[in-house]
Amino acid sequence: MRFDTLNKKPKLYNIAALSCAVLAAVFFMDRAQGDFPELAVNTLLIAYTALVIVLLVRAFFRQLRYNPYSYNSIYYSGFAIFSAAVLAMFITLRQALYLDNGFSETERMLHVLRSSAMNYMVYTSPFILLFALALFISNIALIRHEGRRFVNILGIILAFLVVAAPLAIFRFDYYAMGSEYEVMIHDVAANLMAAVYLYFECMIVGTIISALLVARYEPEKDKDAVIILGCGMRQDGTPTPLLRGRIDRALGFARAQKEQGGKDMYFVTSGGKGPNEPISESACMKRYLMEQGVPEEMIIEEDRSTSTFENMKFSKERLAERGLLRPDAKIAFSTTNYHVFRSGLCARRVKMRAQGMGAKTRWWFWPNAAVREFVGLLTEHRLKQALIFTGMLIFYAAVTVASYRVL
Repeated sequence: MRFDTLNKKPKLYNIAALSCAVLAAVFFMDRAQGDFPELAVNTLLIAYTALVIVLLVRAFFRQLRYNPYSYNSIYYSGFAIFSAAVLAMFITLRQALYLDNGFSETERMLHVLRSSAMNYMVYTSPFILLFALALFISNIALIRHEGRRFVNILGIILAFLVVAAPLAIFRFDYYAMGSEYEVMIHDVAANLMAAVYLYFECMIVGTIISALLVARYEPEKDKDAVIILGCGMRQDGTPTPLLRGRIDRALGFARAQKEQGGKDMYFVTSGGKGPNEPISESACMKRYLMEQGVPEEMIIEEDRSTSTFENMKFSKERLAERGLLRPDAKIAFSTTNYHVFRSGLCARRVKMRAQGMGAKTRWWFWPNAAVREFVGLLTEHRLKQALIFTGMLIFYAAVTVASYRVL
């Protein structure tokens, strides 16, 4: 699949319209239940959920073709997997204990929906345990190599939280007593906690899927320029292995492009001077490129940036100054594999279309770095996240209350 080949952004209005139609059909069928065969509502919901999965997967791949560096690809992939779990729950409903106990189709449906977040935690518990174990092991290795800094124990903290949180939720939900109203309030609280966990789990899964896809992508070899994102240097002014990996990735791509199509490309060295650095990261990268045989006139320095966003913003300005941002210009950027997705997000925020390429890093660095990237992503697009997060809380609270009203 090629990125940036679709001009129209995928929309999910079809899912909203379909959901409204199915909700109306379920209400009508429940009111006229005697006129419909047993399990009619369940069958309708199975078909609906399966179609939602298809639409989400289709939107995910169309999003990759339109803009692979988008929060939408996280949501589409993360919630498509959750929808698959809900589909399994609806199918399992045919064999549920409620089937022969005189419960209506609406009651069965509400029971499945209100417990879907809790059940999803059970379904995904093997993945969660493996994920937590990988984080813990990689962070121990990272601490051994780089010392006990807070950022190096971030993965251990997250590993503890992703295991402890569902255990705490299940412990809270294990037993409730009191009046029906008190039990209902207890269940609402338990399902809201599960919904919070569900949101972040879907975000983590979606981020991993999206980040892996863009990190493994090989851009088309027709680029006019490549932006190399800085990441620190040694005290003697030479690049660290991490920075050298980014430069070598761009060099390898440029050489392959020259061999295949004969097209040269400019190198934008992007990175300012840190407080403890002898020179700017841009100057460090320029020196390394020239040592590798790149002519000085093919190197564009950008030495003001102090963050990934500024890397993209100031690099865009430098490209525009050199007349390289034509409407048909083809730009790439080179960074470490775990950093490609968020770098692409920053490029789109400054309205620059650029395709990323990822340099490899050591195995023990990847999980912790991926966690830092995930935390960084959570700090962006707050409004969109707040709307989806609030919508999930309202849904689970409403479904739980409704399930008690029909009992």
